[in-house]
Amino acid sequence: MPNWKEGQRVRVIERPVTEEDRKGSRYFSHMGGLSGTIQNIYSNDEIAIVVDRDTMSKVTLDVHNTSTRRMREKFLGSLADEQKKTLTQEELNFDANYVLLVRGADIEPI
Repeated sequence: MPNWKEGQRVRVIERPVTEEDRKGSRYFSHMGGLSGTIQNIYSNDEIAIVVDRDTMSKVTLDVHNTSTRRMREKFLGSLADEQKKTLTQEELNFDANYVLLVRGADIEPI
């Protein structure tokens, strides 16, 4: 078992989805092949990975972009005009991370 570290680059392995995966919502076929950086390690069965956008499928990327747009709209809709004026362009157009919670056995170092 590798000794995972925050900041390490990893890839989710591609494998068949088992019945246990389905019951525990631990692994889905769309996760296989995604790469990213370990953000947090809670245990060997709970590792948070910030996924690289360029490894996402078109469908996943479209859903992520739509969700991000909606988050921005909700955030900006909750602010008064005076508060909005104090925000920078970067703050107004924030980007959300796509994070997966995976098991250590389902990733490999890259």
